[in-house]
Amino acid sequence: MPSDEPDDAQRAAPLARIGRQPSTSHAELSHVALQLFIEHGFDNTTVDDIAASAGIGRRTFFRYFPSKNDLPWGDFETLLDRMRVFLRELPADMPVVDALCTAVIEFNRFPLEEVPYHRQRMELLLNVPSLMAHSTLRYTAWRQVLAEYVAGRLDVPVDSLRPQTLAWAFLAVSLSAYEQWLKHDDADLIQLLSEAFRMLDTAFDRQEHSLPPASPPSPPGP
Repeated sequence: MPSDEPDDAQRAAPLARIGRQPSTSHAELSHVALQLFIEHGFDNTTVDDIAASAGIGRRTFFRYFPSKNDLPWGDFETLLDRMRVFLRELPADMPVVDALCTAVIEFNRFPLEEVPYHRQRMELLLNVPSLMAHSTLRYTAWRQVLAEYVAGRLDVPVDSLRPQTLAWAFLAVSLSAYEQWLKHDDADLIQLLSEAFRMLDTAFDRQEHSLPPASPPSPPGP
């Protein structure tokens, strides 16, 4: 990242930060922000506070995140791109629902050292009103990845009933697993997701996992 001239936030950075390596990645900035949100509250923490704590300026901050509301999501677009690639590389004969289960579980795997940050992140996203509203945009993008995959497999429009129903169902089940995960410090997220998807699976006939295209509706009678 090219360097820029120090702005007001950089000049105001605490002296204790002198010599500290500036935060220069989505993950690092997100971690700094999460800690401030936990200590001071999301609404009471400003972009200037985050930039100063990270040892960068406002202009540098906005090169990574368009707003404070985007910080808890980290580099979400990169994660979505990885999920697209993961789905694309799954065997073409894998049942659609099985493929979605596999991809969503992989999407939610994190290194052990990232788990505490992820708990903080989800606590905020599921409980802070201003973030809950903003999250709608992120959930829409997440669902779109799943719907695009299903539509491609079934050769139907992405906005048709089956792709959208499956995408919404997987989002709802994932959020339900997350709520349970946050209630119990010793809970395993992957185990909860797997169990939740097994329950979802019972809602679909195993013989229908390939989900062939639906027959077109009969024309109306005279």
